[in-house]
Amino acid sequence: MIEQLVPSGVASAEAFEDPPGIEPMPAERTLIERAVEKRRREFTTARHCARQAMSELGIGPTPIMRGERGMPLWPERVVGSLTHCDGYRAAVVAYSLQVRSLGIDAEPHEQLPDGVLEHTSIADERDVLAGRPSGLHWDRLLFCAKEATYKAWFPITQRWLGFEDAHITFEQTAPQAGTFTSRILIDGTAVDGGAPLRELSGRWLVDRGLITTSIALV
Repeated sequence: MIEQLVPSGVASAEAFEDPPGIEPMPAERTLIERAVEKRRREFTTARHCARQAMSELGIGPTPIMRGERGMPLWPERVVGSLTHCDGYRAAVVAYSLQVRSLGIDAEPHEQLPDGVLEHTSIADERDVLAGRPSGLHWDRLLFCAKEATYKAWFPITQRWLGFEDAHITFEQTAPQAGTFTSRILIDGTAVDGGAPLRELSGRWLVDRGLITTSIALV
């Protein structure tokens, strides 16, 4: 699924279940030593996917540690993103000379719990979603796109981006697929020497009972 949402030069891997017998690398064990079993499985499989994707770039197995606010720490000159939800884990990676930042997210294609939309969206977004055709859980899709936006934003700015700090609009190019634009509503000054982040463009897909979203900044 995720490979349909990323451009050329981005390697990806995904899993719909946790492969038996896989283990975190020794250095990663401290990150999950107090985690419940479900969380350990998600963590391990997502990083297994990341190492599969990195192998496509010619990069050998390496620990993926955790930085500020949980950001995955990638090898030098590599950018990437991880996601996991019930029934799905995925990773995307690329060389930083080709791609500035990556952000992916996955969610079950279900309605958000009561009250969540109001806390994770702005009024303009809710007004538009109210007029969208039925058949898709647009509220959950919006949440998923917000998460992908944050994952692409943080490595470049090293600053928090709240749900209210990006205005997301959607285009539907197929019954269960399309694009989205995240317009940043706060200062987008970057710390990587590149241009400020003002708009991020992404893609979305609904398939197999899952929503996947992806942003690749080039």
